[in-house]
Amino acid sequence: MTAQPEHPADGRVPAIPHTINAIGDALTGEQRARFYGEVMAAEEDDVSGVMRRWWKVAMLDRARGAATSRANAAGGRRLVAVEDLLEQVERAAG
Repeated sequence: MTAQPEHPADGRVPAIPHTINAIGDALTGEQRARFYGEVMAAEEDDVSGVMRRWWKVAMLDRARGAATSRANAAGGRRLVAVEDLLEQVERAAG
């Protein structure tokens, strides 16, 4: 038997499907409640924008090292621009 790596060798996080349920399931309790509240209150033309924004939050939350990154940001260490993080998430989504 061989040991399997804990994370994929290329470091990519599997994409969350772009559905309301998949996005909601990937969020924490408080985030999930806010997401569903926003989706349910959104006008028809705004639903996809709400989903897209929360999908990015969910993807960033599941990225390897997310907790460490938040701790670094809170301490003012190793800061990365939000735009750079979003670009990485969008590239991973294909």
